[in-house]
Amino acid sequence: MENNVESNLQPVPMRYGNKRYYSWNQHLREQFGEKVFKVPLDAGFDCPNRDGNVASGGCTFCSERGSGDFAGDRKDDLVTQFHTIKERMHKKWTSGKYIGYFQAYTNTYAPVETLREYYEVILEQEGVVGLAIATRPDCLPDDVVEYLAELNKRTYLWVELGLQTVHERTALLINRAHDYQCYVDGVNKLRKHGIRVCSHIINGLPLENHQMMMETAKEVAKLDVQGIKIHSLHLLKRTPMVKQYEKGLVEFMSLEEYVNLVVDQLEVLPPHMIIHRLMGDGPGDLMIGPMWSMKKWEVLNAIEAELERRDSWQGKHYRAQVEVQ
Repeated sequence: MENNVESNLQPVPMRYGNKRYYSWNQHLREQFGEKVFKVPLDAGFDCPNRDGNVASGGCTFCSERGSGDFAGDRKDDLVTQFHTIKERMHKKWTSGKYIGYFQAYTNTYAPVETLREYYEVILEQEGVVGLAIATRPDCLPDDVVEYLAELNKRTYLWVELGLQTVHERTALLINRAHDYQCYVDGVNKLRKHGIRVCSHIINGLPLENHQMMMETAKEVAKLDVQGIKIHSLHLLKRTPMVKQYEKGLVEFMSLEEYVNLVVDQLEVLPPHMIIHRLMGDGPGDLMIGPMWSMKKWEVLNAIEAELERRDSWQGKHYRAQVEVQ
């Protein structure tokens, strides 16, 4: 990062390389001095929100592949998946290091002995510099957290937790099956050991308006989390949310609405928080809408253009938010 990171709060334009927000790519280049990319994996886990342990059917937006639509094929072992996806990514980036990304379903939902077997085999692969583990805050038993703390001491580790929204009404509509306090408790358990946490939020969930989505971003800004993934809701075929869409509970945001919302959210997030994503995407053959979400670079360019138009940046209004707390 460049400029005034030490104060976090100065009302002058922040610059992170050539951007006005602290991107994941920028952070990784600072951390490792070269290109690093995530290799998404499907380790064959289930989810307590699908198997009846806490609920059934899963979150209403979640795909049949447990949000791992671009991960490896779970019929293959993890090493085969890793090398298959890695080589596919090298068609875009000729060189770089790797983060093994346990993406599909709930990746701490197994005995710690199983987790150790799966995580360690990926850490053994040449060029792997760390792990990212996507999970739920209600799937962090003490023995798993202790193992994650051990991992955190010897590799570069992120744990990604799906918050989606801070509003309990919405949580019920999307069948999240845990409350906000559970999320806060999960963050605290991880941060007690210094483990990096990335919060996932979704813009465009059923019956949420601009103010509600801003409230979610502001709450994340208060948490001790080091990164955030901001997703645009994309509706996929064969997900439970299709029925909600047919009932009129889901309305797609326009591209302009989404861009303005994301810039508003960036302005209230801490300047040092790493922005892992600014939009979500899904397989084209399953996409119902919004179709603009299929044009990733157009959306990202529009967000950067709006930041420039406003002469704004990540954290511009963070100071005002802190002062009123």
